[in-house]
Amino acid sequence: MDNNTILNQFDEIEKRVEKLIGACKELEAANAELSDKVGRLESQLREKEESEGRHAEVKALIRTKIDNLMERLEGVTETGQEQ
Repeated sequence: MDNNTILNQFDEIEKRVEKLIGACKELEAANAELSDKVGRLESQLREKEESEGRHAEVKALIRTKIDNLMERLEGVTETGQEQ
């Protein structure tokens, strides 16, 4: 092999390494963006779960109050019918 062939091979290797480095940097940037997105989505999911939990608590409280009122109404109508 002559020197020109060897130099050309090194140039080709250098170009490929530069392409690989560029691709790696792009992938790292994409990975960082995706990690940020996952973090935001996880945060939104936690907020939604908390909101749903609060909604379920309010719904249970309302159901309890309605049941108590219905019992009181039944007591009033039973008392009224006895008289």
